[in-house]
Amino acid sequence: MKLLWCGGLVWALVLGFAQAASAKLERVQLFGTAYVRLEDWAESLRLETKWIVPRQRVLAKNGAHSLEFTVDSRKLNFNGVNVWLSAPVAFSRGAAHVGYTDLNTALQPVLSPAKNLKSRPVKTICLDPGHGGKDSGNRDGKQQEKSYTLLLAKELSAELVKKGFKVVLTRDRDITMDLPTRPALARKLNADLFISLHFNASAGRGAPPASGVEVYCMTPAYTSSTNAGGEGAENGAFPGNRNDKKNMLLAYCVQKTLVKQLKVEDRGVRRGRFAVLRTATMPAVLIEGGFLSNPAEARKIHNREYRQKLAETIAEGILAYKKAVE
Repeated sequence: MKLLWCGGLVWALVLGFAQAASAKLERVQLFGTAYVRLEDWAESLRLETKWIVPRQRVLAKNGAHSLEFTVDSRKLNFNGVNVWLSAPVAFSRGAAHVGYTDLNTALQPVLSPAKNLKSRPVKTICLDPGHGGKDSGNRDGKQQEKSYTLLLAKELSAELVKKGFKVVLTRDRDITMDLPTRPALARKLNADLFISLHFNASAGRGAPPASGVEVYCMTPAYTSSTNAGGEGAENGAFPGNRNDKKNMLLAYCVQKTLVKQLKVEDRGVRRGRFAVLRTATMPAVLIEGGFLSNPAEARKIHNREYRQKLAETIAEGILAYKKAVE
């Protein structure tokens, strides 16, 4: 399986010189949020900008990266991968503006991980099979999410061991575990990454069943989560926010490999204050590997060969993250 490059390492030197300049960019308050003029930020990083649709869609790109922003939307297309921003792109005084928090915690970590992130070697990975015991999770008829997250965790564990990682599981059988216990166990075992595995479900009726994959990382302090309809901006920092930048890079690397390798619908890198992400003291993500409520995707999730491919792909994303930060 071909390893996909998740960061912008080839032009890290350019970004290194530009970092100081971007930190000095003028901030403006729009709708109670600090923003930076998109064109000024892009120029500091030697990204060319142009309007694809005037006052609606703007592209910032160079030979290594392509970022397509949409005014009044939080959805960014980042090198062909959807990333949900903390604040919608704003249009003011004839120019597009991007949230300052997003520049620091979403864009810079992916554009230049070598310059923005300092990381100890990634050796031990804690896999967290979602649900278990009394908590069955989502259901597909008699099939329960808790069974398939455990199967995927074991399959992913085998793949990661092949790649030289040490792997620990929060549970290796069908037992009930409190949510705070899971990241606490990862901390106790001195894990370098925490990966929580889940399968999605949609309660919508009368519409085509939802499909696709998404990867969540912790919501930055005082910003809105993606999974809560925009609520949550009043929440301050949690332990999981210590790794905001690494969380985003890890989520991006995994989502990119999933979308590119599996050819599935890209629901994007998203932000959420899930209990297992709030208290994780190491870089952490929560992966939604497909919809059990979608008959076609449920059949794939039940299939061992597909789950094996899913495990291989997640492992490739983790390895891409390791290479980027080390």
